Amino acid sequence: MATVVRLRGRPLPDRPAPSDIALTSLAAFRLSRLLSKAAVTSPLRAPFTRYVGPQGPAELHEETRADEGKDTVGELVTCPFCMNVWVVSTLTAGQLLWPRATRTAMGGLAALAGADALHLAHAALVDKTSGE
Repeated sequence: MATVVRLRGRPLPDRPAPSDIALTSLAAFRLSRLLSKAAVTSPLRAPFTRYVGPQGPAELHEETRADEGKDTVGELVTCPFCMNVWVVSTLTAGQLLWPRATRTAMGGLAALAGADALHLAHAALVDKTSGE
């Protein structure tokens, strides 16, 4: 990736800024969960997984298919921790090649992660105050 960045005439930073690390962390968390667990992206995982049931708010529990080769890809596409490696690599490359567009997209993903946290906190407070 560094070679592509240099060939395009962009400078490589000495080190990432702490704010970029925080933004990348939040964006990678949200995008990894979206790709590996969300119901809306289940058709992308379907060739490699089998639906088991719900697994939390707006997330699914899926198991990998035992078919030859599909189990490895299935593990990758259902594991948010595994997905993080690829998402962070892609976001980092985007920051080097298209910094404004990438940071804008990451800001949206970070805001979505914050909104999700607020929804979960609200639901927990409602449950606690209603005695459920």
